[in-house]
Amino acid sequence: MTATTAANEPPTAPVGGGHPQRWLILGVICLAQLTVLLDNTVLSVAIPSLTSELHASTSDIQWMINAYSLVQSGLLLTAGNAADRYGRKKLLAAGLALFGLGSLAAGLAESTAQLIAARAGMGVGGALLMTTTLAVVMQIFDDSERVKAIALWATVGSLGFAAGPLIGGAILNHFWWGMIFLINIPVALIGLIAVVKLVPESKNPQGERPDLVGALLSTIGMTAAVYAIITGPEHGWTSAEVLLPAAIGVVVLAGFALWELRVPYPMLDMHFFRNQKFVGAVAGAILVMFGMGGSMFLLTQHLQFVLGYEPLEAGLRMAPLALTVVALNLTGVGPRIVMKLGTPVTVTVGMTLVAAGLGSIALIGGGSDGTYWGMLLGLVLMGIGLAVSNPAMANAIMSAIPPEKAGVGAGVNGTLAEFGNGLGVAVLGAVLNARFAALVTVTATSLPAALAAAGTDAERAEISGAFASGLQTSQLVGAVAVFAGGLLAAALLARAERAERATGVGEPQGPGGPSEKAGASA
Repeated sequence: MTATTAANEPPTAPVGGGHPQRWLILGVICLAQLTVLLDNTVLSVAIPSLTSELHASTSDIQWMINAYSLVQSGLLLTAGNAADRYGRKKLLAAGLALFGLGSLAAGLAESTAQLIAARAGMGVGGALLMTTTLAVVMQIFDDSERVKAIALWATVGSLGFAAGPLIGGAILNHFWWGMIFLINIPVALIGLIAVVKLVPESKNPQGERPDLVGALLSTIGMTAAVYAIITGPEHGWTSAEVLLPAAIGVVVLAGFALWELRVPYPMLDMHFFRNQKFVGAVAGAILVMFGMGGSMFLLTQHLQFVLGYEPLEAGLRMAPLALTVVALNLTGVGPRIVMKLGTPVTVTVGMTLVAAGLGSIALIGGGSDGTYWGMLLGLVLMGIGLAVSNPAMANAIMSAIPPEKAGVGAGVNGTLAEFGNGLGVAVLGAVLNARFAALVTVTATSLPAALAAAGTDAERAEISGAFASGLQTSQLVGAVAVFAGGLLAAALLARAERAERATGVGEPQGPGGPSEKAGASA
């Protein structure tokens, strides 16, 4: 692993055990990552508070949530490339500092415009953190422990994604909405001090020139594409407001791909996409986050607006998802399944369970009659599926990329998560809204507005039932997409493993498949 460190520095991941403080460093990294990922979902339970206290419209709420994702997803590849070149420790520390400052601005915001701007600023710090955390994990752990370390890293990712509603609900039960951001500041400070003292510096020693054109093209292209996805439900998928940024995104990303194929030192080596292991893991990661992103966004609203739970009560009822993921991966279940069954089968099983969870919510847990048990079953099934599939897919993506490009690999992984999450919120939200609009007679722009406009209990019951019906339809769409994605990902991963065995590239690691060494198939 000496190729991943600067020439005048000791190896950060020597063969035979990795960095001597690797598990403590992993804890620091996971703390930083948890802060970022919590911020992706913590806003969901604050929607009623923001609606009443800041007079936020549905569009405002969407932009409060999506401004962060929009900026972060647009910068992930650029941030990963910069970390590889200038040092992962430096940019990890910079990301924590920027994230803390953005959290301060968000917590003190006095208008929706200020909060949206602060969230965008937090997205810059989030992009740096998301790429450097996984890249550092790849540097400090050797091959024998890397799958377990990535599983723990992925566990924190799932925990942050699912525990946001619980933590947000607990905070809102005692404080005003600004505390969901201000609570990030002490965590960012602790993380910053720990990073400076513990994390070793590592970077690509080859001295490649920065790919400034590639960075500009990727940022513009990804931002435009994600913008189109986010605004689709609001403006209509065939409107100029959506088609124009979508076209810009497609053209600029195509230009980015062509540029990367020709430049001597590409930011993203497009030949990675010839690797079927990489492509299979990419497909699976996008569609898992598609289903999960849309589901979490809609379920928290269903629990509060339709079933009438307070923010903390809603958060507690979402907690089984996070608790299931943590319980399984802290006990090492995910890594053992990968080692025993191999990546293709593991991904198939995991994504099938996620799809089954979404289906359970749609069929028996998404009604307006107060039933929670079907939702509980769905959350547990999704938690098991995430614990099984996410570590396998993250490891497959990273192991298909050379270790000196670990930052870019982490950028790809993070971009897929953001892209899938944004797509899920947009598409499944659009499915729900279409169904909701077709069933209600009250004219309103959102569920809270419709409930406020309802004059009788019968009208309120009609509105709640319409939202529940839309939720069920959207969850079924998500289930089909996740299941199909699992089959596609498994087929590509299995084909890649057969090709590796036929050509002798990669050595078996456990009975299920080829080596998971970084760069083994690149």
